[in-house]
Amino acid sequence: MVSCSLMAAHLSEIDDAFRALADPTRRRILDRLNAQNGQTLRELCAGMDMARQSVSKHLAVLEAAQLVTTVWRGREKLHYLNPAPIQAISERWIDQYDRQRVRALSDLKRALEDNPMDKPSFVYTTYIHTTPGRLWQALTDPAFTERYWGVAFETDWSTGSMITLRQWGVTIADSEQVILESEPYRRLSYTWHTFTPEWRKVVQERVGFSDEFLDRVAAEPRSKVTFELEELGELVKLTVVHDDFEPGSAVLETISQGWPHILSNLKTLLETGEPLPAAGAPTS
Repeated sequence: MVSCSLMAAHLSEIDDAFRALADPTRRRILDRLNAQNGQTLRELCAGMDMARQSVSKHLAVLEAAQLVTTVWRGREKLHYLNPAPIQAISERWIDQYDRQRVRALSDLKRALEDNPMDKPSFVYTTYIHTTPGRLWQALTDPAFTERYWGVAFETDWSTGSMITLRQWGVTIADSEQVILESEPYRRLSYTWHTFTPEWRKVVQERVGFSDEFLDRVAAEPRSKVTFELEELGELVKLTVVHDDFEPGSAVLETISQGWPHILSNLKTLLETGEPLPAAGAPTS
């Protein structure tokens, strides 16, 4: 059962998102990020006919509502759409009502999840009522990852070690599938998995991807995923950055749809003890 305090926190998150979306200027900023994700403050200010300080204040509201998340690249602070609040609204609230009456919100959710390809990376931030140790376990323990992801990882989680994945009865092992960074309870990074012929066969059976799409996926260079954990009182801020994609990446197109479901499932499992009801898990 979800505690009263957790339920109140979830409702507060939804209220924050709606308040942030109520302002037309903030919606315009989100539209600009939807058109071109990963912009600096200077880029966002261009063409808005608004003082830099005003844009910065609106961005602060969007960040507080978790609709925008930021990543530092050297000395530049890049702003990204974060679909987590819209995902939460959909899976924790909208699903209880007639979707025909909330089509506008569904359209917004889809718009926020459609990462444009000119900034080849995916960034997602969520806040989980848990501890860094428990979240680290959820990211690394195969018994845990199978519950919300359907994937089991076999590795010692030390930098340079190879990772073997098991999904849908298929084993994916490759010497270039390795841990890049491992700082327990704070940061974890590894190369994305190899698209083997065995994986291709089972994903075609389960998901129905076309041969043309899977040829594009297999031809792409390897990407990487990074998890950053930050303790904030009773919450842990989890930021997921999946990058090293080429422009027009087919893999980015796929993971941009899959990550929101996986991470919402992870959050629900850690906060309630049970994952979300199965509804056709997306591929990794």
